[in-house]
Amino acid sequence: MRILSLLPLALLAAPALAAPVEPSVATMKRVVEQLSSDAFEGRAPGTAGEEKTLKLLVDEFTRVGLKPGNKGSWFQDVPLVEITTSNTTPMRFTGGTAPVTAAYGPEMVVGTYRTGIKKVDVKNSPVVFVGYGIVAPEKKWNDYAGLDVKGKTVVILVNDPDYETKGLTGPFNGRAMTYYGRWTYKFEEAARQGAAAAIIVHDTVPAAYGWNVVQSSWTGAQQVAASPNDNADQSMAIGWIEGAKAAGLMRSAGKDLATLTAAAKRPGFKAVPLGVAMSVGFDVATRRHLSKNVVALLPGTSRPNEYVLATAHWDHLGRCEAAPDGDDICNGAVDNATGTAALVALAEANVKAGATPRSQLYVALTAEESGLLGAAYYAAHPVVPLAQTVGGINIDAMSVAGPARNVVVVGRGKSELDAYLARALKPDNRVITDEPTPEKGFYYRSDHFELAKRGVPMLYFEGGDDLVTGGRAAGEAAAKDYERNRYHGPKDEITPAWSWPGVQRDLNAYYRVGRELATTTAWPNWNPGDEFRAARDTSRARASK
Repeated sequence: MRILSLLPLALLAAPALAAPVEPSVATMKRVVEQLSSDAFEGRAPGTAGEEKTLKLLVDEFTRVGLKPGNKGSWFQDVPLVEITTSNTTPMRFTGGTAPVTAAYGPEMVVGTYRTGIKKVDVKNSPVVFVGYGIVAPEKKWNDYAGLDVKGKTVVILVNDPDYETKGLTGPFNGRAMTYYGRWTYKFEEAARQGAAAAIIVHDTVPAAYGWNVVQSSWTGAQQVAASPNDNADQSMAIGWIEGAKAAGLMRSAGKDLATLTAAAKRPGFKAVPLGVAMSVGFDVATRRHLSKNVVALLPGTSRPNEYVLATAHWDHLGRCEAAPDGDDICNGAVDNATGTAALVALAEANVKAGATPRSQLYVALTAEESGLLGAAYYAAHPVVPLAQTVGGINIDAMSVAGPARNVVVVGRGKSELDAYLARALKPDNRVITDEPTPEKGFYYRSDHFELAKRGVPMLYFEGGDDLVTGGRAAGEAAAKDYERNRYHGPKDEITPAWSWPGVQRDLNAYYRVGRELATTTAWPNWNPGDEFRAARDTSRARASK
């Protein structure tokens, strides 16, 4: 899931921001309660929980007056493969001063993207420390320079080399994570290099979550996108190793993890063979299935072939690592029953306010927790042309900590949509502020990223951290409490402690932004120089021919 200057925007025939309608928090609360109940079993794709979720969403979108959005269907099929591993051996490193063994669960997690195999058996694979595992020619950075890792195991650091920088300048944007820092990129690059196995060293600060999140997210059934070659070009084994255990591995190899990490932060770093070998094995069971994106349409009145998107992911982890009380359902109440329920409340409000000149498309996406798979499939196979998609909002894990004086835009300064949000916040006297933790890379951790890569301007903001009661200290404490005790765990459940007035204010802002986008004749773009600007300019140029 989840984790700047406001540029002037010339409006063409500037509309009123919104009809006098507020999205219903009562509707949202009712839908959250259902989606996050134990009856939905954590909403994992390909389970009974998915079937219940799809039915609920279709019933709700029908009730509020939307139409099926995909050529008469409510659904877009997303081909997935569920991978379940079993009989996992400990990860064993030999050849150092003493053997090092990492137990599955508390000390390491491991799996595979390959879907055409029944067993993984990596034996005595030479281990190489490759620093941050980045190949970035435009930055003159190559952690694999002069290295052949075919058949080998690479050990990789999470995040970017300059994540500890105070400001936002540096080879990898300083404190703000780039995509090179995401764990998904690390595995992609290791596969391109031919590595047999890729293991990321966990460190809570640069990873942005504790080992408990890694363990709960990786020890259940995993979803991957179906591919014609069964992902045979991917590494045989991928996973994480707990930080203290990684440090012990380095000591066994006669190295020091802190010293190696410091060296990896500097340009010109050379990978370090550790002189040890890794072995691990596990059985693989696969199940192919069609998960679903839910697509609902509010047709436009005068420009129905121009579309405004509202997206949220409906999925969560299903059954996961049990809490001490035995609860093993990851209910995903905040992440992301809140965002999914917000789609219903926003659709309901827009129908009550009356259709807009442009069409509004509400898309509840699958398999976000598995790597934005539903969004990636939609972006590659859009139900309406991306060149005719004006832009939109993405809602992922709304704040239930209480009303805030601000909102935090993830990716502030990237697009002209910031100005839409600034206008939407004015009635509540709220402001936009920068991300307090840009090193956590939230921009690359939610569904808007897949649409942005193809040029569609998408706004993603989080509830503010400057709470009306308690200020920033209270906001920071609430965020840390959620991350440590509920995020991707069985205790992400709806409780009486949730504050709904803050949810209402955020919901109002989403509504006003979407309403203006659906009413104006303007086509927002990425700001000049942004990484996604060229894709947008190209698609709009083609559309105008």
